[in-house]
Amino acid sequence: MLEKTENKIDILLTRGVEEIIEKDSLILRLKSKKKLIIKHGIDPTGPKIHLGRALQFWKLKEFQDLGHKVVLILGDFTAQIGDASDKLSQRKPLSEKEVKENMRDYKKQIGKILDLKKTEIYRNSQWHNKSSLKDIVKIIQYFTAQQMIHRKNFQERWERGNPISLAELLYPILQGIDSLMIKADVEVGGSDQLFNLKIGREIQKLFGQKPQDIMTLELLPGLDGQKMSTSVGNVINILDKPEEMYGKLMSMRDEAILPYLKLHPILNEQQRKELEEKLKDKNINPKDIKEIVAFEITKLYCAENLARKAKENFEILFKKKLTPDNIPIFEIKKTNYPILDLLFDTKLVSSKSEAKRLILQGGVKINDKVEKDFQKILEIRDNMIIKIGKRKFLKLKTK
Repeated sequence: MLEKTENKIDILLTRGVEEIIEKDSLILRLKSKKKLIIKHGIDPTGPKIHLGRALQFWKLKEFQDLGHKVVLILGDFTAQIGDASDKLSQRKPLSEKEVKENMRDYKKQIGKILDLKKTEIYRNSQWHNKSSLKDIVKIIQYFTAQQMIHRKNFQERWERGNPISLAELLYPILQGIDSLMIKADVEVGGSDQLFNLKIGREIQKLFGQKPQDIMTLELLPGLDGQKMSTSVGNVINILDKPEEMYGKLMSMRDEAILPYLKLHPILNEQQRKELEEKLKDKNINPKDIKEIVAFEITKLYCAENLARKAKENFEILFKKKLTPDNIPIFEIKKTNYPILDLLFDTKLVSSKSEAKRLILQGGVKINDKVEKDFQKILEIRDNMIIKIGKRKFLKLKTK
């Protein structure tokens, strides 16, 4: 049992991990019999959780399987400001109503990975709504404007003359207060969150708490090779239908196969290493490895039989070059429809920004003709067929 636990700890400390602060402290904590409080915060900036975000929940599950307490902070308060960690411009502020709508199904999605019975979930509005200006001033007086602007993306915005709001400067402090409120022992986040997580340590020190250890994780590339991001629209969501998930995974770039293989808890260590070696072999088609990864990840979030069916459908559609017999039908009353609105309303895309990106990349066809005008108003005709990429079809029926 001891050997098994040590192996779990080794995987916990290495798989997908970018940096640990302080590593020696965390190792001692993990080897002690203390039940640690493992914090993770998520701002509900969109209604769906994508695979990049899900990787952080899988890391939390590793802590949970070792008997530690996972505490999730839903940032319903901080989401109304917006985290500027990876942004070179201000986020569009979200209303309280938008935030509530976004996080409506979060528990259902998180429950696909974590044991919710062993997970504590808070909204940070529970304490931030009660804080007075006097409470905040007591904390922010220990931080400087230079300290906040020192972060890389703020420096770039400053040099370009792009605005930086005071609310954005306050964001890391508000996130740090979350750590103080739950007395976090460890905080897990993406590598782009390092600045915010360090502020949490400083605030805990100010109030006499032992500072949390930090674990940052590697970021998963999206379908276009950039960091997977809801705002960019290059995402695979954990609630995607099996056929859609498998198809998206098969469309990813060859260079993305390794991160998806390495970062996801699929297969065992030996199997993963074997596939990694095969990726280095120029005599092996990367597509063969991609098929294995796509199937295993789809199986991870969906039932195995559904993943297998998705694989079969993909092979029928794209290996045999057949058009699907049963194209989904969308009934429509309008005679004219802005193309971005149409793609979003029919749920062919998860956002209008994704629709715009796909159109500009030539990934949208209307009646088998590539459409590159994202501002176009379509004249709707009966039996019009829309095709997105190689895997999504939709037939319009006029009422």
